[in-house]
Amino acid sequence: MPKTVAEVMTPNPILAQPEMPLREALQLMVDRHIGCLPVVNSSGHLVGIISGTDLMWQESGVTPPAYITFLDSVIYLENFSRYEQELHKALGQTVGEVMTPEPLVTITPNKSLSDAARLFNEKRVHRLPVVEQSGKVIGILTCGDILRVMATTQSSKAD
Repeated sequence: MPKTVAEVMTPNPILAQPEMPLREALQLMVDRHIGCLPVVNSSGHLVGIISGTDLMWQESGVTPPAYITFLDSVIYLENFSRYEQELHKALGQTVGEVMTPEPLVTITPNKSLSDAARLFNEKRVHRLPVVEQSGKVIGILTCGDILRVMATTQSSKAD
């Protein structure tokens, strides 16, 4: 029997607010063994997500893009705006400064696990915030959640 996202998701996920200090968000993620925190505004609506990948810029730093000078002008050989985004993440002090903002890939609780798996593959994400039609976050679904269902289904078939 196909399951829905609502049956498998982790309900009531731990949430962050844009004003939250990065240190606090990092500590929450480490203490709770979670890879990301959905970021919501004061109304509870999703505005971003902060993950370990977003936080890695703090440790790794940023390499300036390659450039050449020609007639007293600087010509960047790579996208300079990407460098600015990475620098902003590396220097950010709050969740809002470092998070990945909208548009985000989300899913609603009534969708099937097949729909979720398709989204994971097509969008190359590892987790999906589960949102109500109103836009409020009610859960989180990870690739691991689907793998656990698959493993349980496989072991049931073997019996």
